[in-house]
Amino acid sequence: MPVLRVLVADDHPVVRDGLRAVLASTGAAEVVGEAATGEEAVREATLRHPDVVVMDLAMPGLNGVEATRQVVRAVPKTGVLVLTMHDDDDSVFAAIRAGARGYVLKGASQEELLHAIQAVARGEAIFGPSIATRVLGYFTGRKPALKQPFPELTGREREVLELIAKGFNNTVIAHRLNLAPKTVRNLASSTFAKLQVADRAEAMRRALDEGLGD
Repeated sequence: MPVLRVLVADDHPVVRDGLRAVLASTGAAEVVGEAATGEEAVREATLRHPDVVVMDLAMPGLNGVEATRQVVRAVPKTGVLVLTMHDDDDSVFAAIRAGARGYVLKGASQEELLHAIQAVARGEAIFGPSIATRVLGYFTGRKPALKQPFPELTGREREVLELIAKGFNNTVIAHRLNLAPKTVRNLASSTFAKLQVADRAEAMRRALDEGLGD
């Protein structure tokens, strides 16, 4: 069986080094590239065409969900396996919608991780035990109760974010919500601060990742 080519995308060098060592010890997979940001993950995947990208979700710049979406679009034959500490429903289903074939939590054993990588490389879907229960429930009609995204936002801030996600500018948003343009600017600024995003484009990406603006 050929050795699988893996790209590791995680902003922590210790994690990347650890995965490299673990995979090398198995003899079944090798790390052919590393990325510390979502942008680097997309670029390296496009250049190297690995069998599998092991993708963290929380990375600076482009987050793991959006990076997954771009990798799947740019390199369709490359499978994405999410390896993260986040096991909340929002993260799980956002990653699946973006095209991830697998979702495993950090802390999985070496055997579990290698099995997941091999399964994703074969085009299969693979999920950790706690994740699989929710995924199966979702697709059999027993959908989990998803918490409302961005609970830190007020109702009015959420309305503004929803319209930003739809691509509307402040003038249009003010008209639709019957607010003064200055009020909309203030609401947008407070929303960006709470979401810890740098600009409107990043706020839009975050909102779309959570299903707003669809």
